[in-house]
Amino acid sequence: MAQKIDQDVGRFKQIVRGSIKKELRKFISTGELIGRKGKDLVSIPIPRIDIPHFVYGDKQKGGIGQGDGDEGSAVQPGDQDGASKAGNLPGEHLLEVEVSFEELAQILGEELELPRIRPKGAEDLESKTYKYTGMAPTGPESLRHFKRTYRKALRRQIMSGTYDPRRPLIIPVREDRVYRTWKEVVKPRSRALIVYMLDVSGSMGNEQKEIVRLESFWLDAWIRSQYQGVDVRYIIHDAVAREVDRETFFHTRESGGTIISSAYKLFLKILEESYNPEEWNIYPFQFSDGDNWSGNDTEECMNILQKEILPVCNLFCYGQVESEYGSGQYLRDIEAKFPNHETLITSRIPDRNAIVDSIKTFLGKGK
Repeated sequence: MAQKIDQDVGRFKQIVRGSIKKELRKFISTGELIGRKGKDLVSIPIPRIDIPHFVYGDKQKGGIGQGDGDEGSAVQPGDQDGASKAGNLPGEHLLEVEVSFEELAQILGEELELPRIRPKGAEDLESKTYKYTGMAPTGPESLRHFKRTYRKALRRQIMSGTYDPRRPLIIPVREDRVYRTWKEVVKPRSRALIVYMLDVSGSMGNEQKEIVRLESFWLDAWIRSQYQGVDVRYIIHDAVAREVDRETFFHTRESGGTIISSAYKLFLKILEESYNPEEWNIYPFQFSDGDNWSGNDTEECMNILQKEILPVCNLFCYGQVESEYGSGQYLRDIEAKFPNHETLITSRIPDRNAIVDSIKTFLGKGK
């Protein structure tokens, strides 16, 4: 019976997984999953068929088979002459299932055929864990093994003839106690830093920010699945850059000009203060509509990228979210400066339907 249940559970999970993969592109572009996410799980609606079952009503109320009635009488309010109209359309039944972020990222990787990320410096960092490996006659009471202590006390009382089956009272003495022992295990550990940089000047509207929000959710999910530890930082800028929390990042709207180099300089300051590139795998994602204040600032940006940012990053991703007010010039400038750079990847995101392709472009190298 247990084996049959396990098979049924496994089959159900495969059905759920297949339904998620089938609808994944829709979920990515509409943001339906983002509104359903909890701390560690995502709630996903999938179609289902109800298994027939009895539904019991309130026993205080009358029901079918109670009271007087004639043939053809209505049995529910709204029924006419005991008859109902037939329909030719299926009803919609939805089942809410919860999926972990780890499994969701795995489904994303399979659907988009994403390669596993190859962390840099993974062997340079170490994390310490403790593994219970044996038993000892001494130790802290919090690690006392109750079952083994009980068995040892029972065996001692039986051998000494003090055990009474009519009054099976087992009292362990000091010599009966058994404690768990552990050893320290050192494992290689890699960490990642994700930094999002967003242009919040007047030309970036709500739709452009929603595209960034959707894409960053899936970028987060995949990168987190590849590392044991991930930090995420958020930078917004118009003419001046500042670090903010996630909520502010996606809902702030400024006005005025755009100086992109201000974001790059703040990014470098964050690295200098908190993140050694030799110990962290660094992933900056920049989103803009492509406007910059001047050609001089664009030239400064290119120099900062070439000399200071690209050498320390696993990947630098620039996504251009098109708007009717943005010129889109920055994408042309950056592609002209770095036509085939191994670390720098660009993506044009004209609308929500392009989010899937943009994610695959950014993460498709497995860096």
